[in-house]
Amino acid sequence: MLGGNQVALGIEAKKQVVAEVSEIASGALSAVVAEYHGLSVADMTVLRNKARESGVYLRVIRNTLAIRAVEGTDFECMQEAFTGPVLCAFSTNEPGSAARLIKEFSKEYESMNVTAISIGGELLAADQLSVVASLPTYDEAISQLMSVMNGPITKLTRTLNDVPGKVVRVIAAVKDAKAG
Repeated sequence: MLGGNQVALGIEAKKQVVAEVSEIASGALSAVVAEYHGLSVADMTVLRNKARESGVYLRVIRNTLAIRAVEGTDFECMQEAFTGPVLCAFSTNEPGSAARLIKEFSKEYESMNVTAISIGGELLAADQLSVVASLPTYDEAISQLMSVMNGPITKLTRTLNDVPGKVVRVIAAVKDAKAG
């Protein structure tokens, strides 16, 4: 045993962890790195369950392994954030899901501290968590897109419906002018 509850990993186990995290990182949309010291095992279990429900890959990983795992991915820019006891949360379905998860969880557990956020290969400051968390879900984005696309069609339909009405009014005005 090392340092209480940490078990030494063999070289093959380390390679497997690096390969797994690297595979997730290469397909992820965004990532959040957060310090988790002070959280109990029960707290971490709650967080892991919420992550699973949200489509977020969550992993507590040794810093040296995390640095190797993100090499060659969009999250290579986060390597300096891997100091101290940290966990990595990767959004695999929606860009804001990991940020939403960590933001909601850190409201209740103040000992969780975000150290880095990355989206699209760009490193963001930890204070950008709310911005990334507010990104729309897939369904919300589709809804917004449909709303934007629907606007011009609705306006065209109204314009086309106004034309016959205007023609009828002009004919009526001409008829009234000739009758009068």
